[in-house]
Amino acid sequence: MFTAIDHIGLVVADLDAAIDFYRTAYDVTEWERIELPERHALIGVARFGDVLIELIAPTSDQASFARFLREKGPGMHHIAYRVDDIYAALATLQARGLPLIDREPRPGIHDTLVAFVHPKAGGQGVLVELVQHRSPHHR
Repeated sequence: MFTAIDHIGLVVADLDAAIDFYRTAYDVTEWERIELPERHALIGVARFGDVLIELIAPTSDQASFARFLREKGPGMHHIAYRVDDIYAALATLQARGLPLIDREPRPGIHDTLVAFVHPKAGGQGVLVELVQHRSPHHR
C-alpha cells in the first residue's frame, strides 16, 4: 500500500522562527512558503531527498493545528505516506476496520490528494496521512 514516506508534518508556533532555526542549526536554506487561508495555516516546506519536512503554523484558533499546539506544544503532528491510488487505499483501510478521519480524499499541496487515518488506529498514536501525487514532477 505505502510506496514511500512523502513528508513529516511538524507543528510550530512561529513559522519564521522555526525556519530560521533550521537554517542556523541544520543548514536547511531552501524553503517554500505556502499560505492556506482556508485551513488557517502557514506552511514552510523543505525537501530532503524525496522526503519533505512541513513546518505548520496555525494563523488562528480555528486551525486544527492550533488545538494541537495548545494541548501538546510544538512537535511532530503526522507522518505522510505515498500511495498510488488513494481511493483504493481508503477502501482497503475501511474494510480492515481502521478509523478514518477522511472517508474521501481532499486536495493537498503540490497537486496531491490527501486523507488522514485516525491516530488511534491500532493503538499506534500516530496521525497518518495518505498522499497521492497527481503530477509526477512533484514526487
